[in-house]
Amino acid sequence: MLPPHERPADTPVLDLKSRGTKTLQDMNYEAPTSVEAAVAALAAADDEAHIFAGGTDLLVQLREEMIRPSLFVDIKRITETRTITVDDTRVRIGAAVTGAELSEHDAAKKLLPGVVEAVELIGSTQVQGRATVGGNLCNASPAADSVPALIAAGAVAQVAGPDGLRAIAVEDFHAGPSRTNLSGNEFVVCLDMPKPTTRSADAYLRFIPRTEMDIAVVGAGAAVTLDADGTCTAARLALGAVAPTARLVPAVATAMIGKKIDDTVLASVAAAARDACNPIDDKRGTVAFRIHVAGVLAIRAVKIAIERAEAE
Repeated sequence: MLPPHERPADTPVLDLKSRGTKTLQDMNYEAPTSVEAAVAALAAADDEAHIFAGGTDLLVQLREEMIRPSLFVDIKRITETRTITVDDTRVRIGAAVTGAELSEHDAAKKLLPGVVEAVELIGSTQVQGRATVGGNLCNASPAADSVPALIAAGAVAQVAGPDGLRAIAVEDFHAGPSRTNLSGNEFVVCLDMPKPTTRSADAYLRFIPRTEMDIAVVGAGAAVTLDADGTCTAARLALGAVAPTARLVPAVATAMIGKKIDDTVLASVAAAARDACNPIDDKRGTVAFRIHVAGVLAIRAVKIAIERAEAE
């Protein structure tokens, strides 16, 4: 909104109070220290309560008057949302872990380099210090960088609500652009991924019009497992920015599993990726261009994941 001295005399001014919309003075802030307390705070508020983690998108929406929540529930004081843990079977990343924190975690970088490199692409260095893994997921952008990588890694969101915890596979998390399958009183506590086994690895690539600091035209996350002789025993590929939500491409697993990966198999991978696309035309790319790039990135991401798996 222009400041008063720059507005034409007949420019209408948004009067939040006269429209019955909440003003900044009407908003409340809570910072619970447990999952249970956060759920209780959300349940006690109306449907306009918002989870606050990094705030890199939320505060922009607030400033642009796109939202006027009655309550911000800050989850950064909850231990489960702020920690990264690795055990014998899984890697767990708290929803309020920032990109900068994830990129400095040695075990995460070794085990899930594709997830880490995807999260590292979210925003500038300054944004990395605030933007969170869970926030990028919950923002529900079709072009979010973390989401295809999380899907490829088999990530499952652990969601807290009035009925306790439930798990949602990341490929099922979004209902559409800017929409999730969370209820109003639920929030993401953490993300669980199976701990990669020997000769397993992942990778993430995106295409953008600029060299950095841009939104993906297409993103591709891949994860593979190879046996001792190089035969693929597991494979997942996910694409972003080519449909209303990021997509797991099961046909890629069908094309790869049980085979040694050669040019014929990679051609099938590219074809499966292209067939999974349902993109839009916009200023960043046409439908035809996005479909073509999806096939190219699918091959490249799979090749990188294979190289990493072979180096294990």
